[in-house]
Amino acid sequence: MTDLFWLSDAQMARLEPFFPKSHGKPRVDDRRVLSGIIFVNRNGLRWRDAPAAYGPHKTLYNRWKRWSDKGIFARMMAGLAAEHGETKTVMIDATYLKAHRTATSMGGQKGGRGRLIGRTKGGMNTKLHAICDSHGRPLDLFVTAGQVSDYIGARALLSSLPSVDWLLGDRGYDADWFREALKDRGINACIPGRKQRNKPVKYDKRRYKRRNRIEIMFGRLKDWRRVATRYDRCPKVFLSAIALAALVIYWL
Repeated sequence: MTDLFWLSDAQMARLEPFFPKSHGKPRVDDRRVLSGIIFVNRNGLRWRDAPAAYGPHKTLYNRWKRWSDKGIFARMMAGLAAEHGETKTVMIDATYLKAHRTATSMGGQKGGRGRLIGRTKGGMNTKLHAICDSHGRPLDLFVTAGQVSDYIGARALLSSLPSVDWLLGDRGYDADWFREALKDRGINACIPGRKQRNKPVKYDKRRYKRRNRIEIMFGRLKDWRRVATRYDRCPKVFLSAIALAALVIYWL
């Protein structure tokens, strides 16, 4: 029992405002079920291998799938992250997440939605794009297929950038349109220029060194085995796993 994870009363109090209303038969113990879901995701277990202390594994899976489809876990993370209070600096970056063979069937889903898995030099991958604050805490997340350019993620995350003074990014985000978009929002870009540029781009090298915090954030997220390796075919469910890891590590 000492090795199991249990949400505290204070953590449950912060999560309860995001719970959907129960219709008909009341839900079973939220604390027990959510703690079990977190344990399974952190350790990359099959649902049937969940410890008996968390109750029937079907209950855990059904709650996980139902709330993931509704975007509950993503809303929890976004809701708590909205309290960040960052006014100085944010960082942007992307990382590859290995897709397990159980998730790499490239057949289309109902409704024509793709699985957001692409072939790269490292094999089949999904790409996680993220914005984090100056403390390395994730503010917004976006997933694409592995071969998708960083520019696509930058364009998707641009509208959710908070009002800050600086944005730090590597040279993968060195695009004139992106710099102009940041300038229009009153944000200074600390992004090295690509080697192909005829005219070197000046940037604050001392400030740029702080960008290692987003790399540390990715490392901590990948400590969760269900994030480091994608087992889920549905991209919405996989994004829920990432959001849940970010929620527990940084915002609870």
